[in-house]
Amino acid sequence: MVSAESMIELVGIACAWIVYGALHTWLAAHAVKHWVEQHWPTIWPAYRLLFNLLAVVLLLPLLWITYRYDGASLWRVPSVIAWPALAIALAGFAWSMKWYDGATFLGLRQWRDRVGPDAECEAFTLSPLHRHVRHPWYTLGLLVLWTRDLNAAWLLAAIVVTIYLAIGSRLEENKLIALYGSAYRRYRRRVPGLLPIPGRSLSKDEARMLESQAHQDFHPSR
Repeated sequence: MVSAESMIELVGIACAWIVYGALHTWLAAHAVKHWVEQHWPTIWPAYRLLFNLLAVVLLLPLLWITYRYDGASLWRVPSVIAWPALAIALAGFAWSMKWYDGATFLGLRQWRDRVGPDAECEAFTLSPLHRHVRHPWYTLGLLVLWTRDLNAAWLLAAIVVTIYLAIGSRLEENKLIALYGSAYRRYRRRVPGLLPIPGRSLSKDEARMLESQAHQDFHPSR
């Protein structure tokens, strides 16, 4: 049985993860970005870079308070599953980086070229993993998250992060629809969000066709 002190600690951990997710989503919103652009134009090109730095800095104490919770594992995964899952996830992350501009993703290019943080949205590229799920990095992250032994604190964190990714991915897609219109709507109808589903993958030719359509539909002023 969980003591009152442990329960308070777990509630605090869950609230901390929820606040982190809410803050991350709020800072990614167009309204906040527009406010910064209007009121702090000098730091506008650094927004993406500062956004990423803040995400890492705030994540560290969150991981620490979760890690320091001492409790028995409630969710156990055999090592014969855990280690291959971790290897697949790491390989997937490394391989998929071929289709990302690292400098743009981090915000370094925006700062160097003195452009806004949404400059990275101009290129709509469907990597091989994007042909099977719309958010492959989220999928790989969830694979790592749910193939570990989890005590009460980490289980709460896993649940909150999973809900956050499900909600956050939909909010992110609203912005992508505004940018790419019918091309992204077609993509969303064809390909699942987080979990691959047999029969709902794009062929290489279909992916290239959607990329071409997205380029034609691109409308940054929406």
